[in-house]
Amino acid sequence: MRRLFPVTDETAAQPRDEAPGAERADREWGLGELAETYAYPAAGGPWLRANMVSTLDGAAQHDGRSQPISCAADMRVFGVLRGLADVVIAGAETVRQEGYRPARARDTFAGLRAAAGQAPAPAVAVVTAGLDLDFSLPLFTSPLVPTLILTGAAAPADRVAAAEKAGARVVVAGDGAGIDPARAVRALADLGHTRLLTEGGPRLLGGLIAADVLDELCLTVSPLLTAGDAQRVAGGPAVPLPHRFELVSLLEEAGFLFSRYRRSRSRTE
Repeated sequence: MRRLFPVTDETAAQPRDEAPGAERADREWGLGELAETYAYPAAGGPWLRANMVSTLDGAAQHDGRSQPISCAADMRVFGVLRGLADVVIAGAETVRQEGYRPARARDTFAGLRAAAGQAPAPAVAVVTAGLDLDFSLPLFTSPLVPTLILTGAAAPADRVAAAEKAGARVVVAGDGAGIDPARAVRALADLGHTRLLTEGGPRLLGGLIAADVLDELCLTVSPLLTAGDAQRVAGGPAVPLPHRFELVSLLEEAGFLFSRYRRSRSRTE
């Protein structure tokens, strides 16, 4: 892996045959170094980042899943982002299609998480209106941290009871069937979850963008072309005006680009 942006002495290093003593820019990165690169801002308020992958022609999935357009380096970044988060937010359809399991504790992040006062592993929060989920799965029956259900006040009472019986914690974050994204962020922060990570899917991410609650996008660009009619990383209604984000970091490995964009300062100052 090598850093393309921001430019540093390592980024600008000459090839090894021209500078024998220089550190290789394309060396393998450890998880600790990736964790430093993707560290959350020091400010104490909630910070919502998204992690998505897209092909060159804009597809967020192939055959309904993201794995076929991913790679080993992308999964390392995926693991690091989870290792830093308090909670991982995903839509119910993504949970079903991707076969979500509980987030696991990793020795690499144990000290970092303990120092930050975090649980051994992030909680998983499933966004769902109808709670059409299999509550017998390990995601609900055997997580290290109880799985959260983000839903609206009009959610079916029998499904809410089933979720709670399975051990999940139901968090009401909307007056109707669905959630209000801003209210969901506040509700998670009230539970002590300020380092927020969403992994989609596209409809959920589109809703977060439309509500203007997204602070950061970590986007892996895969050097693949798929054509077809797969969804983009974000779907749903268009926003009245495009939201401006700024490039913070850009890494590369084997043709995959790992970009990190933050909300433009001109929108927050």
